[in-house]
Amino acid sequence: MASKLPRVGTTIFTRMSALAADTGAINLSQGYPDFDPPQALLDALARAVREGHNQYAPMTGLPALREQLAAQLQHHRGVRVEPDAEITVVPGATEGIFCAVMACVRPGDEVIVLDPCYDSYEPAIELAGGRAVHVPLTLPDFRVDWQRVEDAITPRTRMLMINSPHNPTGSALYREDLEQLATLAERHDLLVCSDEVYEHLVYDAREHHSVLQWPALRERAFAHFSFGKTFSVTGWKTGYCVAPPALTAELRKVHQFVAFVAVTPVQQAIAEFLAAEPDYPATLAAFYQRKRDLFNDALAASRFTLVPSAGTYFQLLDYGAIDQRPDSELCERWTREHGVASIPVSVFYQQAPELRLLRFCFAKSDATLLRAAELLCKI
Repeated sequence: MASKLPRVGTTIFTRMSALAADTGAINLSQGYPDFDPPQALLDALARAVREGHNQYAPMTGLPALREQLAAQLQHHRGVRVEPDAEITVVPGATEGIFCAVMACVRPGDEVIVLDPCYDSYEPAIELAGGRAVHVPLTLPDFRVDWQRVEDAITPRTRMLMINSPHNPTGSALYREDLEQLATLAERHDLLVCSDEVYEHLVYDAREHHSVLQWPALRERAFAHFSFGKTFSVTGWKTGYCVAPPALTAELRKVHQFVAFVAVTPVQQAIAEFLAAEPDYPATLAAFYQRKRDLFNDALAASRFTLVPSAGTYFQLLDYGAIDQRPDSELCERWTREHGVASIPVSVFYQQAPELRLLRFCFAKSDATLLRAAELLCKI
C-alpha cells in the first residue's frame, strides 16, 4: 500500500529513548521529568478513580475542569474565555493541534511553519492535504524574521503555526513578535495555530506572551496547552485548546471522531487540584530555572558552549569546538560511548543549516543532571 506519509518513520524521541534504555545511558533526550508530580495531584487522581469517575466525560471536557481553566486564563493571562464555547479538553496537545489542522486546512492550502519545528506539525498538514512552507528562524538566537514570513505568504496560505516557548531551541517570542504576527494575520486573513505547552516555563524574569492576549489574534487563533508539561505528568496525555466559538466548533467536529474524549479521572483530578492550588503553575519558572542553572553551571568546565534556555525544559549545547561530525551521528555515538542521550536539532529542519547543536532535557533530578554533566565534561 502506498503510504500517506512516505517520509515519516519512527520519531527521533522514540529512537533515542530506546537507545538510552538499551545502553543504560542517562536519558536527556525525550522531554519528560524523572520526578513525581505534586502528591496532592496523585491523591486527587486516586480519589477520582475510587469515587467512580471512570466513564466517558462530555466530549468537550468536564465542566468543572473547563471552569477552572477559564479561571486560570483570567488569573495568569488576564484573558476572559467562555468555558462552554471556547475550551476543549483533549488527550494531549498533539491531538489538539492535529484536530485544528484537520478542521481548517484543505487540499492545496499552505501552512507556514518555523524551522526548526516540532515534528508533529508537518504530518498533520500533509494528512489534511496541505503543504508545509518552512521559514527558518534566524541564527544564532532563533528569532522570527517577520519579513521573511510575509514573503512566504501566498494566496494559498491558510494558517501560520507558532511555538513559544520553543521546542527544540528553548527560545521564546517577545511582545513585538506577537504584535507583528497580529498585523500579518489580519492583513492576510490567516488562521494561527499556537503551541504554548511550555507557557509557564519562561525564565530570567521574562513573560510568556499568548495569542489569547491580542484581540486581533484571539479571534483567529487556536491556542494549545498541556497539563503534562505543567504538572510533570506527560504520561497522562491531557491538554486543552482555546479558540473562539466558530473555530472551537470546527475543532470539536474532528476531535469527536479522533479521540472523542480525554480521560475522565485525570480531568477530575486536575480540576480538583487547580481549585485547591490555583497558583501552582506560577511556581514552575523558578523551579525549572534552578535546574537549568544547575545543569549549565556543572557544564562550565566542559568544551561545549551554550546560551541559557529562555524557556521550556530544554537546553541546547553547541559542540562545534569539539567535533564537526553531524549531530544525528554524534548523538547516537555519544549515547553509546559517553552514556548521555540527547536529541539532534537538525531533524527538526526541512533543510538544516550548518550547526552543531544537541538538545538536552533538564527536567530531571539534581543527581541525574549533575551525573550527566560530569559525563559530558569528559568529552
